[in-house]
Amino acid sequence: MAILLPKMIAACAVALAAAVVCAPASAAVAKEKHPKAEAVLKAQAKKKPTKKAQAAAAAAAAAAAAAAVAANPLEVNEPDIADTKVTEYACELGNKITIYTNETDDSHIALRWKQRLHRLSRIGTTTGALRFENPHYGLIWIGIPAKGILLDSKLNRQLANECKNAEQSAIVATAAPEASTT
Repeated sequence: MAILLPKMIAACAVALAAAVVCAPASAAVAKEKHPKAEAVLKAQAKKKPTKKAQAAAAAAAAAAAAAAVAANPLEVNEPDIADTKVTEYACELGNKITIYTNETDDSHIALRWKQRLHRLSRIGTTTGALRFENPHYGLIWIGIPAKGILLDSKLNRQLANECKNAEQSAIVATAAPEASTT
């Protein structure tokens, strides 16, 4: 046992000395980076904005939204429907839409959808369809002689389809018996 203890201490001393000598060399290797790894790290740093940059971007977006509202408050505020012609539309799935038109202003309509009144501006089309939009809320009303449709451009979906007023429904009702006689 007496012989083993000095040999064990000597072996530990040699191992410790080797570790001390090799440690600075391995630390230097660890600090070196691969060129492609550096490029990836830089790209990730550019993709992840700092919290200050995110806050600045959010503030800029809020300012832009406020500027858009200030630029055209008629798109956001409920329109005045005094002295307007009212047209009721019954749509599939039991939805109802009311459109208010003013004879002196054919470039805008007021549309009541889900207890909210929206002002929509006319957009020109090449097909002759009536297209009205409110970009703030993302509403689009498209009227053709047979029916109307209400779209949500922000969620990219239909809100109401097969919307027909009394006149359009009467045309369909009178055309149906003629079609069945042939």
